[in-house]
Amino acid sequence: MRQTWRWFGPKDLCSVDDMRQAGVEGVVSALHHVPTGNVWSPAAIAERQSVIARMRDGSPSGLAWEVVESLPVSEDIKKQKGDWRAHIENWKISLHHLRDAGIEVICYNFMPVLDWTRTDLAWRLPTGGTCMRFDIIDFAAFDIHILARDGAADDFSSEVVEEARRRFTDMTDDRRGELARNVVFGLPGSAESFSLDDVRRHIAEYDGLPAEHLRRHLIDFLSEVCPLAEELGLRLCCHPDDPPFPLLGLPRVMSTEDDYATIMRAVDSPANGITLCSGSLGVRPDNDLPGMMDRLGSRVHFLHLRNVLRESADLKGSFHEAEHLGGNTDMVALMAAVLREERRRKAAGRSDISIPFRPDHGQDILDDLGRKAQPGYPSIGRLKGLAELRGIMTALDHPAEGLR
Repeated sequence: MRQTWRWFGPKDLCSVDDMRQAGVEGVVSALHHVPTGNVWSPAAIAERQSVIARMRDGSPSGLAWEVVESLPVSEDIKKQKGDWRAHIENWKISLHHLRDAGIEVICYNFMPVLDWTRTDLAWRLPTGGTCMRFDIIDFAAFDIHILARDGAADDFSSEVVEEARRRFTDMTDDRRGELARNVVFGLPGSAESFSLDDVRRHIAEYDGLPAEHLRRHLIDFLSEVCPLAEELGLRLCCHPDDPPFPLLGLPRVMSTEDDYATIMRAVDSPANGITLCSGSLGVRPDNDLPGMMDRLGSRVHFLHLRNVLRESADLKGSFHEAEHLGGNTDMVALMAAVLREERRRKAAGRSDISIPFRPDHGQDILDDLGRKAQPGYPSIGRLKGLAELRGIMTALDHPAEGLR
């Protein structure tokens, strides 16, 4: 397992020096300043690589840009409207440029409108730290009463609708504004941001698109880009829906093991792979993460290791970001499954034996508090998570030594 760290570029509060001191082996980054649908130029890619390669004093960092997260898929591609064909061609040109730069793993997602959704970005924990949280009642209050989406109440149980009405009534104007900003925060580091009117417009443009049509659009997209990716020796990996259930009347098609298996069968290419995010998939109690790794592991090209604590047994319920070893996912069992997959790859003679992973998200603790880092990406909270994951990995790699 190859230890990596997500870095949002020169404006990230976590520096290249910080990453080096954290002991990571590679960097996960993206050109967030390039508008979605545009080509990533060789010059822009090389500039990011150059920055990662040097520490503050100009000495070599020993780090390289190893994983792209994300090369964004435009809304036009997802809807197959507007400039979607041109955007696919630009995506393919970007693949050429990334290959030429020596970057082989490209993460993307296929979620309509919003790339992840939380109702709280700094929810206070009993420890005094903070984390991100999704509260189904707050979300229903946003959807029904703030966004005022037509038919929104039909997507929730009568109990949730009534509680959302009461909670909205009791909210201050400041909390209503904060809730709206949190929900539409969008992709971390993205050049894009959304107003409520933007969200309404994007939802309207999907015009009741059913899940089977969105899935077909994903298959069409992959049918276009995977042959080229395979030819270039690249590994594409789709991130799961976050959270893994429909929101805002929009479909979600990458939320379960069956969703992934369907897409892997439809475009049966080694370039068509999975970003297995234990936090996103772990929100659903019916997702078996170690089992998914065992069954689909040959196509897992990238790992996000984080944990969530479900606050109910509902498939569509509240949850919050837990400590990396403290949530509902058995991280030891999951990492053991990853190491089994790596042994299978070694026996098969594959070149991609070591699967890159990063400690995803993290609670804000210690000096993280008040630093206003990218939500979910505090330096110390992630470093704590990486240390815990590194400990599991080391123990599993040396089981006999642990018994002495």
